[in-house]
Amino acid sequence: MEAWILFTLVAATLQTLRFALHKVLSLGGLSNGGSTFARFAFGFPFALLTLCAWLVWTGAAVPALGPGFWRFALAGALGQVLATLCMIALFRQRHFAVGIALMKTTVIQTALMGLVVLGEPLSAWGWAAIAVGVAGVVLLSDPPKDGGARAWAAGIGPRVLALGLAAGFLFAVAAIGVRGATLAVDSDDPFLRAAATLAVVTLVQTAGVGLWLRLSAPGELTRVWAARRTGALIGLSSMAGSVCWFTAYTLERAAYVQALGQVEVILSILAGAVFFGERITRREGAGIAVLTLSILTLVALA
Repeated sequence: MEAWILFTLVAATLQTLRFALHKVLSLGGLSNGGSTFARFAFGFPFALLTLCAWLVWTGAAVPALGPGFWRFALAGALGQVLATLCMIALFRQRHFAVGIALMKTTVIQTALMGLVVLGEPLSAWGWAAIAVGVAGVVLLSDPPKDGGARAWAAGIGPRVLALGLAAGFLFAVAAIGVRGATLAVDSDDPFLRAAATLAVVTLVQTAGVGLWLRLSAPGELTRVWAARRTGALIGLSSMAGSVCWFTAYTLERAAYVQALGQVEVILSILAGAVFFGERITRREGAGIAVLTLSILTLVALA
């Protein structure tokens, strides 16, 4: 098995566990901005510790950051923060499932952006696997209870369309930013390149979101600190998943990593069935089958 496949599968599994942790644990009534900050702020120390431990373990020197690193790193950090805010705004929309389906076009947008920005084309089979995967994710999106396809069409209003596509675009920016940054780290060790990039990106996100909260929501930083025990658990799980994502982006084109990473949708549904007693519908079963076909195609191409 190719290393990027293993890192992507581990990252998707850890992300599913983090989402389950979010569902079980409470951050003490923090705002959306506070919850986002907690993820970065409590994740940064673990990211820095991982980098330092790896440097000591391998005896490697701190790698130099090559041309373009900061441009890509800042784009990745900002893209992830803004994409998260767009996704949170989607949660408040009546036709949430439609917006999420639009957001999942991020894989296609990442493939196009990778071609334009990094000059990384995909094979015809790669495009086909991505298209099948997007179709599977759309099937797995919860449909409206009444009205069927007509209700879906009615749900694609200007705001939902804009938020869904914007979130997909910004997640694509984040993915390409991270891959570009890792490739600009002067090292032959993919894990070291990923760990160094993660530490920098998380520091930028912590500083940026923290400053924004300090100016726009006085007292929220104090509430984040009060929730530090739970926040530390979420930060640790987030960091573990992120370092695997970043390593996968170092080893393979971002579009393929994101396409394979959609296995987390399947894992989330299975986790809901096993841990929360949620029933798997026929539509979800069909979506799982289609998405699995896409994943197997990607693995075969590796």
